[in-house]
Amino acid sequence: MDVVNIFLTSELGESLEDFVHDHRRFTFDRLGPEGPRRLVEGPMWAFIDWVLPDLAGLELCRRLRADPRTADAHVTMVLEEDDPEDRRRALRAGADDYVVGPLTRTAVLDRVLALQSRASERNATRRFELGALVIDMAALQARWDGEPIVLRPNEFRLLRFFAENPNRVLTRDDLINGLGKREPPIDERTVDVWIGRLRRSIKAAGGGNPLRTVRSLGYVFDLG
Repeated sequence: MDVVNIFLTSELGESLEDFVHDHRRFTFDRLGPEGPRRLVEGPMWAFIDWVLPDLAGLELCRRLRADPRTADAHVTMVLEEDDPEDRRRALRAGADDYVVGPLTRTAVLDRVLALQSRASERNATRRFELGALVIDMAALQARWDGEPIVLRPNEFRLLRFFAENPNRVLTRDDLINGLGKREPPIDERTVDVWIGRLRRSIKAAGGGNPLRTVRSLGYVFDLG
């Protein structure tokens, strides 16, 4: 089942349950200044409030556009009132469109359902390049210096999450949460098995061992 990721800066993002429609699952999460805290698979929609506790909504919009993980997200600025100057500033900051808040679940879903097909096509062509590592989302293929990395689906997802968070210590809980909602739930031993397989696959492709274990903490994907 395809997944459509909907992020909101308001508390609404933490309270809404998943919604299934036309063989797609629409998931909801809250978005903070650091961007998504989990792997984003499939199209991403971000609804950014004009005023935020930690920074301006315009600044968060600019950060999303500068972040390779979220550069292709459909960004909707949630204005406090329908002011022409605010609309212009939102678009200049990189927003795709705007609405006047407050938002409701119905308003969010109506907007996403009306436009999400275009976002699906755009997301399918995403490509990550981090040094020798290339992850091609259209082909669901990873390569190291041009050599294919043979991966099972779960290891492919894990590699994507590491690649989106390089040079950062990730605990097992970070990895479990980062891979998103799963049934049945992922446990720590399963993560260790996936790490072992991922290491062997990267090594077989000539990538050495960029996955470093940090004792008592977790793992780091080292990219110089």
